[in-house]
Formats: sequence, structure tokens, C-alpha cells
Amino acid sequence: MNEVIQNIHNRKSVRKFLDKQIPKEDIITLIEAGIEAPSGHNSQSVRYTVIRDQSLINHMSEIAKTHMKTSKIDWISKYGHNERYHVLHHAPTVIIVSVSEKAYSPVEDSSAAIENILLAATSMNIGSLWVELIKYYFKDPNASKVLSIKEGYTPLYAICLGYENKERVFHKPSRNKDVYDFIEE
Repeated sequence: MNEVIQNIHNRKSVRKFLDKQIPKEDIITLIEAGIEAPSGHNSQSVRYTVIRDQSLINHMSEIAKTHMKTSKIDWISKYGHNERYHVLHHAPTVIIVSVSEKAYSPVEDSSAAIENILLAATSMNIGSLWVELIKYYFKDPNASKVLSIKEGYTPLYAICLGYENKERVFHKPSRNKDVYDFIEE
């Protein structure tokens, strides 16, 4: 099987990380993979904030959980009330993905960049996880200032990165294969 296709098949969400930091050069390599993603009208609208301060990562999780507790969506509220749940899964590195307020397709641009980073991380034996629940941290009026988000950009998602804890490996769920149809002459 083609190496790229194999890497796509191997990619999985990792939620248990070792307490070991990723070298800065590897993080830059991952961000450079994100930079190569397509963007609507070639706007190149995505920015990255790399957080390697565990106390800030823990603070972000706690603030997010405070807001999650009030969610009308039952499972989100339950996670917010769960003392053991950590929104960012104690990852040693978290990348906040922000997008320009002028972007033509902000969600699509950031999603393409994130997928490139996730696939690059897999190819480098780095565990990764795309976290949408971080949006509850962004409800805090000080969040953008705390994270030094550049003016004119909106933070949307987080990517958790670290080395997978092999003692607590979770296997990738099987995929539904009955999801396509052909229309031919």
C-alpha cells in the first residue's frame, strides 16, 4: 500500500500521553505541514499558538469545564462535572489553531491544516488529538489575551500532541465502509 495511504489508515486519536515533551524542531515540522494545507481563495488564513506550559494547559481545561457544566447538551455537561476529565488530556504540547476573521472559509481552512498536522504527527510517531471542546475555554473573555492571539484572528480548535502512552493504548474504532455510491454512464 502507498505510504501516504497507509499513514492515513494508521492515524488515530490519542488521549493518553507520556509526560515527555516533543522537541521544538518536530513541532515546527508539524506546523509547516499545516501551512501546506489548501485554503479557500488561497487566503492562508490559519495561525498557530504553541503551548508547552502545563499549568496554562491545566488552567485552560478548568475554565473550559466551568463553561461546559452549563451546556444544554447532556454529555458535554457531564464531562464538565467530571472531576477526572481533562479537556486537553494532559498533553505536553497543545497547538491552538486560529483563523483570520477575514477568511473566506475559516472552518474549512483550519480543518485542512489540522488534518495535515494530524497526519504528519502520525508519520513521526507522535500521538495527536483534535479537540473541539476547547471552544468552551474561548468563551472566557480573557482567553485570547492569555494566549496572545493576534488581533483579527479567532481561535477555533486545539490539537493535543505528545508521545502515546503505550501502557494505555486505545485502538482505532472500525470505520463504516458503506458510505459511497457511484453515478456512471
